[in-house]
Amino acid sequence: MPLTLTLTKGVLPEGTEKRAISLLTDLFLEYHGMLGNKVMTPNVTAHVNLIPKGLTFSGGKEVEGAWIETKTPSFALADNKIQADFFAAATQIIYDLSAGRLPKERIWTNGVHAVDGTWNINGIPMTNAAIGEAVSKG
Repeated sequence: MPLTLTLTKGVLPEGTEKRAISLLTDLFLEYHGMLGNKVMTPNVTAHVNLIPKGLTFSGGKEVEGAWIETKTPSFALADNKIQADFFAAATQIIYDLSAGRLPKERIWTNGVHAVDGTWNINGIPMTNAAIGEAVSKG
């Protein structure tokens, strides 16, 4: 379940990107009651995109910002309260790591749900039901 963190270079102190990913991963797992789950934990993957200043935009105008995106099966982040709480906490993580330099108004989030059966775990395409069964063993 990939997490993507896209940042205008310099909005976080250099080197804190790894900390951000670690915190966001733990947050995602925590909000789904899977912190420490041996099946799910290694399958929450992430990457960071650092975009040079001058190449990130809001409303067509240059801006420094951060973007957090999740791509998950439809059963993850499915509840509106979990969505609101997770993305608020994720925003707070980036805000805190920026030491308040990056306003929350310039930290954007979104979640994408995938079509059932398109997840590949351990080299095997799995449906939501199969993922649930695997996770229950972890």
